[in-house]
Amino acid sequence: MAHVNHRGLGREHDHADVRCRRLLFRSWNRGTQESDLILGSFAETSLAKFDGVQLDRLEALLDCSDPDLFDWIFGVTPPPAQHDHDVMRLLRDFCIARQTIPQARQPSRS
Repeated sequence: MAHVNHRGLGREHDHADVRCRRLLFRSWNRGTQESDLILGSFAETSLAKFDGVQLDRLEALLDCSDPDLFDWIFGVTPPPAQHDHDVMRLLRDFCIARQTIPQARQPSRS
C-alpha cells in the first residue's frame, strides 16, 4: 500500500489557493475600472473551475496590456497564437453573455 503524505497534499492545495487569490487580486486591480470589472468578474466566476494549465493561461493574459486584451476579447483583432486558447474563448463568451441583457418589454402601440 502506498504511503500518502497528507502534509504534501495540504501544501499543494494551499499553493493553488494562494495562486487563485493572487490571480483574483490581479484581475480586480488592473488600473482601469473597465478592465477591473471585466477581468475581475471573469476571474471570480471562473477560477475555481480552472485546472493548472488554465491558470497558467489566465496568468499569461494578465501580463498583456489592456488595449491588446480588449481588442482580442471584443474581436477587433485576433489574439496571437500563444493567447488563442480555451481561456480566451471563455473570457470572450463571458463578456458576450454579460452584454446580452434582455430588453425591457415596451408597451405595444396599438
